[in-house]
Amino acid sequence: NPKKIIGLDLSNGMLNVGRQKSKKRGLDNIIDFTQGDSENLPFDDHSFDAVMVSFGVRNFENLQSGLSEIHRVLKKEGRSTVLEFSKPSTFPVKQFYGLYSNYLLPFFGSLISKDKSAYHYLPASVAAFPEGQAFLDELKELGFTSFYLKKLSGGIASIYSAKK
Repeated sequence: NPKKIIGLDLSNGMLNVGRQKSKKRGLDNIIDFTQGDSENLPFDDHSFDAVMVSFGVRNFENLQSGLSEIHRVLKKEGRSTVLEFSKPSTFPVKQFYGLYSNYLLPFFGSLISKDKSAYHYLPASVAAFPEGQAFLDELKELGFTSFYLKKLSGGIASIYSAKK
């Protein structure tokens, strides 16, 4: 039962979608939306009990800068949780995912949306993201502690959690 939730996005269009959904669900009294850059968060130091990012950390222009900002705005003992795509490593999920993300998604996505770059970007950004222990090492380097990692859906996504 949080008293206040703040949603942040660089895109005002995405924020407007959030505002509409929040209002429709009667949550607009506890959810605020702020346009901003994850690498220069418009919040004071030590302002949040928790920070969550879903499918966005791999899009940070500078991963260390964005994670450092999350660390800065967290209160002592505050928790950061990240849900992000990852690369499956077990048979047959690894093979199916490779086929899907590298060939099927870009092909059909390009046909439907007429935007080839968006559907080629997703698998490239997932491939470049430091997943698993490498991501936890990034968090540790910035001063986070008490790590948790859970792979979901055969390794297609992972939850990372750490404390300040």
